[in-house]
Amino acid sequence: MTTGEMWTQLSSAITGLMLAWVMFEKYFPYQLRGYLQKYNQKLMSYVYPYIQITFHEFTSERLKRSEAFSAIQTYIGSNSTKTAKRLKAEVVRNNQPLVLTMDDYEEVTEVFDGAKVWWSSSKTFPKTQSISFHPVAEERRQYRLTFHKHHREVITEKYIEHVLKEGKAIAVKNRQRKLFTNNSSENWYRWKSTKWSHVLFEHPATFDSLAMETKKKEEIKKDLTRFSKGKNYYAKIGKAWKRGYLLYGPPGTGKSTMISAMANFLDYDIYDLELTTVKDNSELRKLLIETTGKSIIVIEDIDCSLDLTGQRKKTKEKDGDDDDDDKSDKEKDPISKKKSEAEKENKNRSKVTLSGLLNFIDGIWSACGGERIIVFTTNYVDRLDPALIRTGRMDKHIELSYCCFEAFQVLAKNYLELKSHEWFGKIEELLGETEMSPADVAENLMPKSDEEVEEDCLKRLINALETTKEEARKKAEEAALKAEKAGEESGETPSQVVQVNGEKSAKEVKENGVIAEG
Repeated sequence: MTTGEMWTQLSSAITGLMLAWVMFEKYFPYQLRGYLQKYNQKLMSYVYPYIQITFHEFTSERLKRSEAFSAIQTYIGSNSTKTAKRLKAEVVRNNQPLVLTMDDYEEVTEVFDGAKVWWSSSKTFPKTQSISFHPVAEERRQYRLTFHKHHREVITEKYIEHVLKEGKAIAVKNRQRKLFTNNSSENWYRWKSTKWSHVLFEHPATFDSLAMETKKKEEIKKDLTRFSKGKNYYAKIGKAWKRGYLLYGPPGTGKSTMISAMANFLDYDIYDLELTTVKDNSELRKLLIETTGKSIIVIEDIDCSLDLTGQRKKTKEKDGDDDDDDKSDKEKDPISKKKSEAEKENKNRSKVTLSGLLNFIDGIWSACGGERIIVFTTNYVDRLDPALIRTGRMDKHIELSYCCFEAFQVLAKNYLELKSHEWFGKIEELLGETEMSPADVAENLMPKSDEEVEEDCLKRLINALETTKEEARKKAEEAALKAEKAGEESGETPSQVVQVNGEKSAKEVKENGVIAEG
C-alpha cells in the first residue's frame, strides 16, 4: 500500500467519524447521552490510569469567583514561564517588566515529591447560539490537574494544599492595589465583561501629609490598626468583620484625601460605588459579593447619590395624598401627563431603596466576605436618615472641618517646607476668626511660578484670609440692616426679627466662611 493510499484511507476514516459524531449529536436522544457517557467513563477507567481534577472559575451559581481558581492562576502564572510555549503578556506599570502568564489551552508540567502532574487551562462556551449584542451566558474558564492514580494520596493530601498556599503567598507578595468602579448592569453580560472595572491605585496621600490635628489622626490610625488585626475578635463576638466610617464636613475639607490615606495606611483596595448606575437592590447585593477582602467600599456624597433620605416621609404622606393626586391628574391634559410620567421614570430609574442599602451595609449579605471598610461621605450629615448612620452601620463618625492652625502647619511643611515663620502668628489669628477649607489654604500656599518664594505664598494666604473676613463682615452687616428694616415695616421689635431670621442670617454667615462675632 502506497503512502498516498494510506492518507486517503485515513482521511476517509476521519470524515466518517466526524459524520457519525454529527449524526449522534443531532439525532441521539438527549436523555440517553448521560447514561452513555457514564458507562463510557467506567470503561475508560479500566484502561486510562490517570485522574483529573477540575477547578472552575466561578462557584455558587457564578455569583462569586473561586478563591482556589485565583490561587491556582497565580501559582501557575509564576511557574509557567519556565516550560510553557504560549504565554500571555500584560504591562502592569511603565517602570516594571512584562508579567507573563500561561495562555488558554496551554499545558505545563511539574514534579512534586516524585509525582508528575500536568496543568492545563481551558474554557467552554454556551451551547446555545444567539445573535445578540447582550449575550446572557459568558465563557467558563477552568484549570485541569492530571496525575497518575498511584499518586492520588500525595496529590490530594499535600500537593493541592501546597499550590493553594503558595498561590496566596505569591498574590500577597505581588499584590498591587486597585481602584474599582462599578459598571452599568446593561454591560454586565457583554463579552469578557465584569461587574467592576479597575485601574491601579497610585494616590500618594498619607496621614503624614493630611491637613488635620495630630491627635485626631493618631486616633483614626489606632482604630484602623485594631480593625485590621481583629479577625479573631470579630469572630468571637459573632459580628461580621467590617467597619463603617462616616466622613462629613464642608466641601474642600479633605474627605476624599482621607479615604486615600486610609487605603495607603492599610494597603487596601478601593471600590468606588456609584449608586445611580445600580438598577435595584438585587444588583447591589451582586456588586457586594464581587468585592474582595482588604478593601474599602466608598459611597461619596451619599446625600446626593439617590433620594434615600425622604423615603420614610414620602411613604407616610402618600396615603393621605392619594385623593388629591387623583383629582389633579384628572385636570391635567394627556401631554402633560405623559411628560410627568416620563420625568418620574427618569428620576426613579434606580430602584435601590433605603432598606436595600441598609441590608447592604449591615444585613445578612454584608457577612459574605470579611475585612471590609464601608465609608460614606457627605457635606450635610443632617440630611441623612438616622437609621443609615447609626452605630453598628457607621461605627465611627469623623468630622472634617475648616482649616485650623495645626492643619496649616502641615500644609506649610508640605508645600513650602516651612516649620516656622514670623508671619505664622498673624495667620493663626486669622484662621481663628475665619473659616477657610484646607483646599483653599493649600491653593494659596502653592507657588505659582519658579520666581515665587515662601514669603509671597504666605502673603497671598494672609490677603485671602483678610479679604474673606471683610466680605463676611459686610454680609453680616447687610443681614442685620435687612432684619432691622423688616422689623420696622412689620411693626415688630428688632429682637423679634432677629429671632425669626436668626437661622437664615447664621446660614449666610456660615456659607461665607467667617465665624460670627457677638
